[in-house]
Amino acid sequence: MKKLTLKWITGAGLAASFLFFSSAVNAGPHDNKVRALLASDAAAWLSDPMLIDAIKRQNAEHANLSQRDIDRLDKKWRKEKKAKDRPMISKVLNNELSQFLKKIANNSNELYSEIFIMDNKGLNVGQSDITSDYWQGDEAKWQKTYLAGPDSLHIAKIKYDSSSRRFQIQASIPIIDPTTKANIGAVTLGLAMRQLALRQVK
Repeated sequence: MKKLTLKWITGAGLAASFLFFSSAVNAGPHDNKVRALLASDAAAWLSDPMLIDAIKRQNAEHANLSQRDIDRLDKKWRKEKKAKDRPMISKVLNNELSQFLKKIANNSNELYSEIFIMDNKGLNVGQSDITSDYWQGDEAKWQKTYLAGPDSLHIAKIKYDSSSRRFQIQASIPIIDPTTKANIGAVTLGLAMRQLALRQVK
């Protein structure tokens, strides 16, 4: 069985790229294009110093959170999502990292349907759009990336989004601090399948 290996390579300006040495067994017909996209586009902005600093700052702030604290925060997020007054959600959506991710998504020609960054506990740090929950730590997008180590990649099944009326796929990878090489969080990219199919990648 062949194993997919992803490695970060850092250089001037904290730029990063991936090397793909082999393909995974049972890969979908779109998987290679997702990997190429991550290497050619996402790698550069995922190493932005502001993004890295935001994750590290939240990791420090959340260092002493218990599972009970995490559950309480997630419950508060879910409750706010159904309410008009959303102080917690608004704070995250309006932070510098979320604004950065919104620009990435808006400038992607509808390729990125959503982008959200998670810390080392699976809690949202920044996001381009509102997520259904605040804690992703109980889901594969975090467990199979952050917990799996720096070489991991998780590509979910294609799903139809009724609100946008389009098929989408989520691809998730860990985020590595270019300076320390430490695994500090994870990112999930929602990719619109039509735009992905049309995109030319090397």
